[in-house]
Amino acid sequence: MVTVTKSKKTVVIIALGIICIAIVINLLKKELWVVNEELLKEEVLSIGHSVETINLLDVTPFDWDVVYSFGPYTPKDDIYETVGYKWDTISETVNEGMNQIVFLNDGKVVCYLYGYPENNGYGISFESENYKDAGYMLNSKDDLNFQVERSDSVVYLRN
Repeated sequence: MVTVTKSKKTVVIIALGIICIAIVINLLKKELWVVNEELLKEEVLSIGHSVETINLLDVTPFDWDVVYSFGPYTPKDDIYETVGYKWDTISETVNEGMNQIVFLNDGKVVCYLYGYPENNGYGISFESENYKDAGYMLNSKDDLNFQVERSDSVVYLRN
């Protein structure tokens, strides 16, 4: 009878261990748009100092078909409506000069850039003729040539 109890305890301990490992892995797993923003940052910050213009497709190491730029104070609900669905970890910009850039591929968010360029190390800003609901929109087939500007240690892409 003692061995049955020990084996039950062992099974319970192993099961709890597996559950704990699964929870930790899930917590450590980054969302796709976070991973892609980190990759985008690496690409933008690695642009050579002699480069004056660059195509946005050359610094986006992920597939995308549409990118939106939302202005300061754009409410979350307006962003959700423009993008086409709600996803977590979105914030409203609270000041001028903040980035709120959303890259989509097949209608899903694949990269999300938020915050002050000075804090992120880089910034992307654009306006286009295509203004949809609450933000400017560029298609991956548009003219995506951006001016590369540097100020202190911040890289800016502007079109």
